Amino acid sequence: MGHVIVVGGGPVGVVAALAAARSGFEVTVLEAAEQVQDDPRASTLHPSTLEMLDDLGLVDELISVGLVARHFDFWDKPSRSLVARLDHDVLRHETRFPFVVQTEQHKLARIGLHRLAEMPNVEVRLGCTFTSLEQSADSVVVHAQTADGPVRLTGDWVIGCDGGRSAVRKGLGIEFEGYTWPERFVVLTSLFDFADAMSCSYRSYFADPSEWSNLFKVAGEDLKGRWRVVLPTSVGESDEQALSDEASMQRLERICPGASQGEIVHRKIYRVHQRVAAQFRVGRAFLAGDAAHVNNPIGGLGLNCGIHDAVELLEALDDFRGSRNEDVLDAYERRRRDLNIRYVQQQTVSNKKRLEEKDPVVRAQRLDELRAIASSEESQRVFLRRTSLLESVREPHASA
Repeated sequence: MGHVIVVGGGPVGVVAALAAARSGFEVTVLEAAEQVQDDPRASTLHPSTLEMLDDLGLVDELISVGLVARHFDFWDKPSRSLVARLDHDVLRHETRFPFVVQTEQHKLARIGLHRLAEMPNVEVRLGCTFTSLEQSADSVVVHAQTADGPVRLTGDWVIGCDGGRSAVRKGLGIEFEGYTWPERFVVLTSLFDFADAMSCSYRSYFADPSEWSNLFKVAGEDLKGRWRVVLPTSVGESDEQALSDEASMQRLERICPGASQGEIVHRKIYRVHQRVAAQFRVGRAFLAGDAAHVNNPIGGLGLNCGIHDAVELLEALDDFRGSRNEDVLDAYERRRRDLNIRYVQQQTVSNKKRLEEKDPVVRAQRLDELRAIASSEESQRVFLRRTSLLESVREPHASA
């Protein structure tokens, strides 16, 4: 059968655990928190990811607690004018999900944990913090801490899905290569109805040399909808200043007049990184999701790539179980690390540069490029294949 220990009960961890359990592995999930954290994080699930989640039997429930978003927009923020509206329906012949689903990541984690609790070959341990691991040629031992004392678990494989500050990655001595952006990102969640006020799509990106913005709608716990606004801090701005009522209202007004009148129900500020682990595998231990790579959120690619990691890793472990060929495990590391660098890192950096461009000539060129993309179905198809990660998923594994 084989025993897989998953460290981290977030969305990537539960997908890894579900894929392992459905493949017949015995599974143990260790999660440091006592319950799923519901603070605003990733929420966009792309067509390529929806296909994988559908194979795990999760899509219908996710759609029921989220929003289907067929279109997304690029706007010129200073003039408040729509530059391009792209339509995922141009992918209708390439995927059974020609749209994205806006479902907050904690909902995916909750649904996944509920499914895992019903499976006889799965044990979920909440309030159980990973501390260290040791491994031999044929097993791995994980040490953890609970309120009742230390825990020792022996398994065949360990998957670190424990986030950007991954204790598994640090315990393996793996470098987290890359850099941190100088500005922090502010997230404001508002009940103001931007779509009604400005006829924008549920996912909208605003180019502005002074203050780019991302705007997207999520369902919320009450399913009545709310809007998240993501913006950069300015030079010299403190966290307190950035999150103040005055600064928050000014930021909302710069997107849409009247938006400051909407109730702000959540505020958050955080540092943003572009980093990739130097290795995704050490012996019987693997990394997936934010433990392996982090990026800026423009384009909503990080969570999606993490889910792809989890699904591909379990395919590799299943293949290895049948073949005992270590090449399939090495291929996971080569392929996933390469795809993250070529698709996610490059795309998210490009997305940010497009929105914040200050040179007026280059800025005009980039907006014209977006208009040209929106003008033809084939151009949209090429662009959306990449931004939805369909292109990376369809890329032959032999290229790894």
